[in-house]
Amino acid sequence: MSTVDRTHVRIGSGAGFAGDRIAPAVDLVRDGQLDDLVLECLAERTIALGQRRRRADPTTGHDDRTSRRLRALLPEALPRGTRIVSNLGAANPTAAAHETVAVAEQLGLRCRVAAVTGDDVLAGLDLEQPSLEHGRPLSSYGEIISANAYTGAATLMAALDTGAEVVLAGRVADPSLFVAPLAHRLGWDLDDPGLAAHGTLVGHLLECGTQVSGGYFADPTSPFDAKGVPDLAHVGLPWADVSADGTATLGTVDGTGGRLDRATVREQLLYEISDPGAYLTPDVTLDLYGVQLETAGPNRVRVSGARGRPAPDQLKVSVGYAAGYRAEGGISYAGPGCVERARLAGEVVATRLAALGITPRVDVVGAGTGVDLSDTRLRVAATAPDADTAREVCDEVEALYVNGPAGGGGVRTRVEEVIGIVSTLVDRSAVRPHVDVLETR
Repeated sequence: MSTVDRTHVRIGSGAGFAGDRIAPAVDLVRDGQLDDLVLECLAERTIALGQRRRRADPTTGHDDRTSRRLRALLPEALPRGTRIVSNLGAANPTAAAHETVAVAEQLGLRCRVAAVTGDDVLAGLDLEQPSLEHGRPLSSYGEIISANAYTGAATLMAALDTGAEVVLAGRVADPSLFVAPLAHRLGWDLDDPGLAAHGTLVGHLLECGTQVSGGYFADPTSPFDAKGVPDLAHVGLPWADVSADGTATLGTVDGTGGRLDRATVREQLLYEISDPGAYLTPDVTLDLYGVQLETAGPNRVRVSGARGRPAPDQLKVSVGYAAGYRAEGGISYAGPGCVERARLAGEVVATRLAALGITPRVDVVGAGTGVDLSDTRLRVAATAPDADTAREVCDEVEALYVNGPAGGGGVRTRVEEVIGIVSTLVDRSAVRPHVDVLETR
């Protein structure tokens, strides 16, 4: 529990996924008067891919953009006292912390960085326990390459207590990344389901970044421009002013693009929620049915009414497994009859691959649009158990240059390993958090 006791905190969203833009986060730190900036950078496969990279090189496994993000953010955040919290540590938070310290030293900045580990539960995982998706034993999926538990806000509290300006973790549940700094600054008891529910609501609304401020909301075909978003090219990231009682007001920096209102907030409120009355997180079982959204000004929405019950006894685990290979190949056809020639090319490839026991997906992109086309593109894709078989798909597409219909060109092919994801549950005791603190010299 933090010894800090404040009446309100401003927390901002600095990223909604690993590939999010960096500049809007810099703008938010510079102009948003934030206490904390949270960057949510992990999707389900991201950490499994990171574990695969780490096996090949122990110095890797964290977010590929760690240096770029911190090089842009540290000069703005450190002088302003804005703390940075993120799961961009992915499969290797310690390596991410070392990289952050190196960036700070290169920039001539003093910085303390805390790395939080313990979410990796692969070593103790029972591979005969069932997956949540199919009820099959985990061992039946093939080689298991990663198993990371969704940890909660409590996992981060010891790191926040170190006074670190940057806290980097691995698989922390998305809303928990926000709950922890809120609890730390406001002095919340995380065992209080009501407070945990308010923090989780704020975290859920901010975790996807601009999805609450106009990103992924816009639809120019909507009636009466109901889903129009001003200046979507410069959509701004959101922040939340959170009071000690858990009520919050969401907003964006004045002058940024986008739209934050009851419609955008309501859409994000229901995003990825299977049961609005029982959204299970490591911190609380969240009940959204009583949530109230009130307009509090231009690009301002007041949020209240979250209710909570105790958190589940077990933690969800994201399990990554080697699921074979994916092959994809494409070739373009131009001029009169291009659709018919592309379809013939697809038939040729499908026939050739059938002899190898491969049934590909074949698409003629652009066909069926109801307009005269000057060019179209054939796309062939298939999965295979090994890389050599997958390459056969690409070889057959490339062979169309001289063995297919007339007028084909622009072949592009690729083969990539596929990481499958399933889920299971573990007892909370399986997670043993550990904090390492690094400082600039």
